[in-house]
Amino acid sequence: MTLIIVSMLIISYLLIATGHLTRVNKSAIAVFLGTIGWVVYISWGTDFVMSQHPREYAEYLAGEEPSSNAVKFFIYNEIFLSYVGRAASIVMFLLATMSIIEILNNNGCFDFIQKWIKTRNPKRLLWTITFATFIISANLDNLTTATMMLVIMHSIVQNRRQRMLIGSAIVIAANCGGCFTVIGDPMGILLWEDGRVTASDFSMTLALPAVLAWVIPTVLINRQLPDKLDTQWSPMPYRGDDTNLNQWQRIVMLFVGIGGLWFIPTFHNITKLSPFLGALCVLSVLWVVNEAFNRKLMNADVMMERRMPQALKYGSIQQMLFVMGIMLGMGVVTETGVFGDVSAWIDYNIHNVWIVGVLSGLLSSIVDTFTIAISNISLYPLLENRQLVMWVDSDYMANFVQNGAYWKIIAYATAVGGCLLSVGSIGGIALMKMEHVKLGWYIKNITPKVLVGWIVGMTALWAVM
Repeated sequence: MTLIIVSMLIISYLLIATGHLTRVNKSAIAVFLGTIGWVVYISWGTDFVMSQHPREYAEYLAGEEPSSNAVKFFIYNEIFLSYVGRAASIVMFLLATMSIIEILNNNGCFDFIQKWIKTRNPKRLLWTITFATFIISANLDNLTTATMMLVIMHSIVQNRRQRMLIGSAIVIAANCGGCFTVIGDPMGILLWEDGRVTASDFSMTLALPAVLAWVIPTVLINRQLPDKLDTQWSPMPYRGDDTNLNQWQRIVMLFVGIGGLWFIPTFHNITKLSPFLGALCVLSVLWVVNEAFNRKLMNADVMMERRMPQALKYGSIQQMLFVMGIMLGMGVVTETGVFGDVSAWIDYNIHNVWIVGVLSGLLSSIVDTFTIAISNISLYPLLENRQLVMWVDSDYMANFVQNGAYWKIIAYATAVGGCLLSVGSIGGIALMKMEHVKLGWYIKNITPKVLVGWIVGMTALWAVM
């Protein structure tokens, strides 16, 4: 049964990697892996439990006779629900941040970006829109930020090739911006919530590599743009009856939304509660402010003339289902004990976290950033500093303590490595659909530039640590 579960995982990897060819949605694949994997596991639950949790199961029975129902209840209560809780906390955080950016966008809080970049100068437009993407994705959600910026760019730039180049730079900026904070990417949230990293140390270490990985490809992309862009500036979008805020009200809402998310690390450090609770608190406050500012509208409950209603909703739901499915799938593989065998093989044959990081980054460009990242994170448990004395090679094992090098290497290598191919990240896939970008064109025009930035950023990461 272990072989069957591992085979399901490998097949899922292949289907996710070839999703642009098979047209099979990778969220559906992830959900299938997460559900069927646990069905297979619990069907042969006694063997797995006696292999991985014999002492815990004996304590759970408390002297009663083991039975088929007893082992199923043990798996459900003591094993399965813990993985559901981890996955649900990440999904709830994503739901909160996506809702925050949706409220802000619907109230025109990001309209200043379109005014800010109103130019035909390619350098100014490219750097302005990618800088805004980098900053916003570090504080909100990189997929939602990338989608929003692609929509803004699409309405401005008329030439398709120019949109493909600028859109690629937006995806790179979103992934790089999201990877250097614990709230900008699902992987960072997971590492932070598990206690593998602290917010300040994580950001201070990855800030410079992330900036280099964004700046260098953007400089190279800028050289391919013409002296003047083919732009068309339309009036600011009519928002119907959904909002009528003045400039200061929009600034207040932007401060509440993004400023509140900045407070989440402090909230977590003080209360020790899951970060998603802080995000939900910010969402509730922003929601109240939104209702107060728009209370005089006749049809405040009818949101009209949105620029990206259904597309963003559908993409957001897909991402949340994908994260849930992959985390449940990784959980069931972890419970088979296979990841322990794989990590032991890596420790013996590779014994270098930087090589593992490079290989993970390359794989993430083919499969998916989050899938490869969580696979690598699942290989090793979090060690405490006092446990290092138990290991002969304590210097190597120090990579797996809190704020150890391994977690940061994987977070950076997979996030930026996913930009090497357009199919490696959800933002890249959104670009392919929106601008009809072909994989061959991306490999020829964007991949070498991302590779240079990725290597320089990895070198900076090595120097910092």
